[in-house]
This record gives sequence, C-alpha cells and structure tokens, in this order.
Amino acid sequence: MNTFFDTVPTNALYFFIASTLGVLIAYWIISLLIKKFGKDPKYLIPHGTFKKISRPIFLIIVSIWLRSPSLRTLLQLEDYTFYFKKASTILFIVSLTWLALNLLKIIKKVVVSNYDVNVENNLKARKVYTQFNILERIFIFIIIIFAAGAVLMSFEGIRELGVSIFASAGVAGIIIGFSAQKMIGTFLAGIQIAIAQPIKIDDVVIVEGEWGRIEEITLTYVVVKIWDKRRLIVPTPYFIEKPFQNWTKTSSDILGTVFLYTDYNVSFDALREELTKILNSTDLWDKEVNVLQVTESKQNSVEIRALMSAKDSPTAWDLRVLVREKLITFLQQNYPESIARNRVMLEKSTDENNNS
Repeated sequence: MNTFFDTVPTNALYFFIASTLGVLIAYWIISLLIKKFGKDPKYLIPHGTFKKISRPIFLIIVSIWLRSPSLRTLLQLEDYTFYFKKASTILFIVSLTWLALNLLKIIKKVVVSNYDVNVENNLKARKVYTQFNILERIFIFIIIIFAAGAVLMSFEGIRELGVSIFASAGVAGIIIGFSAQKMIGTFLAGIQIAIAQPIKIDDVVIVEGEWGRIEEITLTYVVVKIWDKRRLIVPTPYFIEKPFQNWTKTSSDILGTVFLYTDYNVSFDALREELTKILNSTDLWDKEVNVLQVTESKQNSVEIRALMSAKDSPTAWDLRVLVREKLITFLQQNYPESIARNRVMLEKSTDENNNS
C-alpha cells in the first residue's frame, strides 16, 4: 500500500479525498432534508420515500464522481478516460430515470391517498384514480423510451447508424406507419379516456350485453368485472368508437323498475299502497322515487310498472328483486283473480242446439 501511494501524485490524492468527502456530504445533506420534510406534517411524504429516493440520488452523485480526473489518476487508469466517462454517462441516465420513476410513484401515492374509493359517494375519487393510473403508465412509457434513446445516442457508432437508417427509411417508414396505425390509435384512445373519462375505475357499465364494473384501465385494454365474476377484456378504442351504457357517469344513484302483468280487474290503489309499504320496510330504498303506473293495456292483461330509486346499481338490483317478490306474493294472497290469464269462450252451434 505504501508503494502504491508513493506512485500517486499528492495533489491527485488530496483532490480524490476532497471529492469523496464532497460526495458523502452532499448525500448526507440531501438525506437530512428528505427526512426533515418527512417528519413535518406540512410536507408529509409517504413511508419509504427516503429509501426510494436516496438510492438513485446516491448513484447520480457517484456518476458525477466517476468523471473526476483524480479518481483515474489515483487508480493509474488515465488511458481509460473514455470508458470512465461513458460509464458515468450511462449511470447518470439510468439513475436519473430511476429517480424520475420513483418520484412519479410517490406523487401518485400522495395524491391518491387523499381520496377513498370505498365510500358511497366516490365519484371524485374514481376520477382521480382513473386519471393517475393511465397517466402513470403513459409517463413511465415515455420516460423509459427517452432514457433508452439517450443511452443509445451516447455511443457515436449507434448515433451515426441511427442517422443513416433514418435518412434511408422513407418507404419503410411509411409502411411501418400504416402498420402501426392500429397500435397508435389504441395508445391515443387510452390517453383520451384519461382526459375525457367516458369511463372511470369502478363505473357500472353494460358492454356487449354484459353488466359489470370497470376493474382496470390500461393504455391498450379495459378489464370489466362481470357480475358473475368473469372478466371481459375490451380494447380501449371500443369506449371511444362504440356506444355503451354507463350507469354511474355522473352519480352512483339509479332508478330501478319492476314490471307486472295482471288482469284488468286488479286494484291499482291497493298495489300503490303495498309498494309504499314494501319500500318503507327496507333500507335498500333511498326514499327518493316511489311510483306505480299503468304503462300498457294489452288484449289479455295490463302492464304495471313500479319505479323506485337506490343509492347504486347493486342496491337497485336487490331492491327490484325484493319488490317484485313482495308484490307477486301480495297479489297471490289478496287478489288471486287479478293474475293475468287467457280466456277461452265456448259457444254451441245452432245445429247442436236444435239437436239438443
């Protein structure tokens, strides 16, 4: 070791020690600031933030330190300056990308933590969740693409090769553009959903005749959780190009209907009273809408529609099932003659009357 340090210029050794101390001091100051803001309620940051941020910051400082001439002088590797600088550049880009991705996740966690999708009135929360989930994927994709491009362009050979390829790729570019049109359209549809929000996380929709909830939204597809626990995978352009039903676009409350087909001699007032009695006896009803109307008169029956409201679609489904069952039971017990039936009239012919 004595022989090794004797061969190193004193100034280089001092500069190396100073730069090393500078790296450690800079890392310590940044760590101290992060911890201080993490303890202050005014600037409260999520748990584990220091660990996520400190590592890439340390590597960024190390990448800058690798460019120090004193390090190469100390290691007697002045002839490998190109490799040190190249390693420093790549490490800096990778570390900066890592830091940007971690910061993106931390920002999302801080914003989303202020909203709860498990409450009844969760429209605002579902909007925020949808926007941040999609925008996070978009930014991650863009950051990684730019980082990969920056690393590759740092090599002169690849840069010249890329320029020559782009210069001679006229026809090929057009062909690739037409081929990628579908993919680009899907990507843009994902961005449009994040901004316009025709659907949101946990929205109740009817797609392709299936009733379900929006479980996941990505840049290329949407996962709809069907009521029987199946999953319907739908491409994102579907929600831009085709009509579909969204039961919770502006609010979660919804109207439910129950249809009954009875004979003409049914008592409508008695049915109205029974409907009110049923709704008042259950917590499924939100006490907003209570209507019973005759909506159609047919040859052998009348159509009666009971209209009621509930706080959300699953509750409305349970309420409709309950009301339908209770009203049918009421008719069976009190007005059995009012249940719809087909009548057949038999008449004797004139010849049969004469013969009799």
